Amino acid sequence: MRLVTAVSTVAALAGQALSQDPPFPTSCSGVAAPQYPYTLDSGWQVTKIASGLRQPRTIIFDNVGHMLVLQATSGVSVHTFGADGCINSTKTLIQSSGLNHGLTLTPDGKTLYASSQTTVWSWTYDDAALTATGQKTVISGMGQGIHSTRTTVISPKNPNLLLVSVGAASNWDNPTIDPSVGRAIVKVFDVSKAPANGYSYNSQGTVLGYGLRNEVALAFDPNGHVWGAENSGDDFRRTVNGQATDIHIDNPAEELNYLGDPEAPLANTWFGYPTCFTVWEPSNFRDNTALKTGSQFVVTPNTTFNDASCEGKSNPPRLSFPAHMAPITNVFDPAGENLYITFHGSWDRQPAQGYFVAEVPFQKGADGNYEPVAAADSKTGYKNIIGSQSPGSCNSPSLTMSTCWRLAGLAWDKAGKRLFISSDNQSSGEVFVLQKKA
Repeated sequence: MRLVTAVSTVAALAGQALSQDPPFPTSCSGVAAPQYPYTLDSGWQVTKIASGLRQPRTIIFDNVGHMLVLQATSGVSVHTFGADGCINSTKTLIQSSGLNHGLTLTPDGKTLYASSQTTVWSWTYDDAALTATGQKTVISGMGQGIHSTRTTVISPKNPNLLLVSVGAASNWDNPTIDPSVGRAIVKVFDVSKAPANGYSYNSQGTVLGYGLRNEVALAFDPNGHVWGAENSGDDFRRTVNGQATDIHIDNPAEELNYLGDPEAPLANTWFGYPTCFTVWEPSNFRDNTALKTGSQFVVTPNTTFNDASCEGKSNPPRLSFPAHMAPITNVFDPAGENLYITFHGSWDRQPAQGYFVAEVPFQKGADGNYEPVAAADSKTGYKNIIGSQSPGSCNSPSLTMSTCWRLAGLAWDKAGKRLFISSDNQSSGEVFVLQKKA
């Protein structure tokens, strides 16, 4: 598939000056009011800056402060800001119906990567001309299934290392116990050594972590180490001695996983799927009262493999979140004091939950590594800074259809002061900017 670049300009871009640190806008002229009601933490302020985008899934910023947005099934747009902090021009950078999620830029701002379900491409990016040229295939052959997005991120410490996540092909993708199948996995590719026709995803690259059902959200802490937020399983029933109990309302937990340094992967890179899952609500497990939030369990324990068997074999999460909230993007603040996560919201739980941005406090330990402040068994290791006003009543019959917003994209501006979020609800693709109050 060949993509068309720089095909349309919505507003003239020539001669426009851009501030690296524009002010926080209190309102933006011509932007429709937010489509869905929300609540906002008292320590933050928010303004809607864009609407009418087509499923804005991912947001990044170039080195001069332009905002790039991957609009799923449409392509990539680039947006400049005026002196008032509002968007003052928009241009189509890449037009492609195949692009659906992954978007990343090298630290020097010169190479752009984006992904479809099967392929990652690169372009030479020019932040002055606002063009993306010289399309190349970097990785191909990624498998297809119910999880179609392919998170694509460049290491900030080593710009040759490209991380790509592929989710499971189904709720129970049992073959992924073998990492060579290339699903439920995060792999690292050295783009400086890429073959002329690109890497084959399944057979090449280095495993950073597998047994990761759908690790859509990938973020780098200030050390350049990777933290993934995982979408765990659906419709679970715990079967013990032939007796099945429905546990799916509150289990399994969504996970925050430490994947480590992409230049030196962990000794054990298995994170449990499709065998070991994480407890959110322990009271559902009446047969094993030793389980607590953050513990790992198996759906059908037996004499060969039971809950305890996960210990020492599977890497447990460093923190857990309520079931079915669907983390999409995560990003650290510049100081590494907080990790922010967009939760897309549940579709198979009543009442529904999610539909908010979480702030997860972090701290730097004596060993120099970053860790969540909360213990692994905590249920209070995060807080909602902005979210749907009535999440329990949200009805989301598909990935991008909902009676509420579907929070997806998340990015700091280059100054690290303004936090941008997107909703990819197909009825009204919106972008908002948040900033902490002084």
